[in-house]
Amino acid sequence: MDHHDDALAKFEAHGATPLPAARDEGQVEHEGARIWYATFGAGRPVILLHGGLGHSGNWGFQVAALVENGYQVVVIDSRGHGRSSRDERPYKYELMASDVLAVMDRLHLKKAAVVGWSDGACVALILGMKAADRVGGVFFFGCNMDPSGTREFEPSPVIDRCFSRHARDYVELSATPDQFDAFVKAVGLMMKTEPNYTAADLARTRVPVAIVQSEHDEFIRHEHASYLASSIPGSELIALSGVSHFAPLQRPGRFNGALLAFLERIHS
Repeated sequence: MDHHDDALAKFEAHGATPLPAARDEGQVEHEGARIWYATFGAGRPVILLHGGLGHSGNWGFQVAALVENGYQVVVIDSRGHGRSSRDERPYKYELMASDVLAVMDRLHLKKAAVVGWSDGACVALILGMKAADRVGGVFFFGCNMDPSGTREFEPSPVIDRCFSRHARDYVELSATPDQFDAFVKAVGLMMKTEPNYTAADLARTRVPVAIVQSEHDEFIRHEHASYLASSIPGSELIALSGVSHFAPLQRPGRFNGALLAFLERIHS
């Protein structure tokens, strides 16, 4: 039976399903930070990039499904998130994109599909725009590429439960467990001021892209997802019904079905 957690009550209490045993894990020293990564399974490589304030463990439902379908999965904790450290410079999406390339270099991955959720989606699409020779395709879920794409923030119990889980995980995983408030402030500043890509920037993308938008996304405007799909050459717009910004946790079977279908298309 498919996992259902629309209210994120299970996620708040227990987190996502645990990641399986990793084939490899480590840290890469890059641009003043130690970037944590882990790999699972074997096959065509797929990199999973989590959302802001979260960490790679939030992909637990996706890692297992991808490994079962014959993919090598790489998860990366974004700088300052999870087990990764950061220096004093401001958070920047392009800096985080360069961290991903550093992990790929460490793992000798010439090319990989990149799956991004929220902030991770922005990082994934930056890689698709600026490092197309390293990216086989981008699965872009629940993010904006300029400030016009966001909705006015409205608090909700679902968002509160997600934030509560993030706070507990930060204390457990981070090397600076007492700095969660400063971490939230710094990531929030990036979200308020970035990204700022134009339609002309998007039009230079030359890799397969799926723009994936949930029916009840709390943060991203539906018309922005349509704009991205129309601005990126050859991209497709995928709508996920009955879920929100947290679809990979709420209805992982539905999310994974769309993801696996995209990966099959770009690899066929």
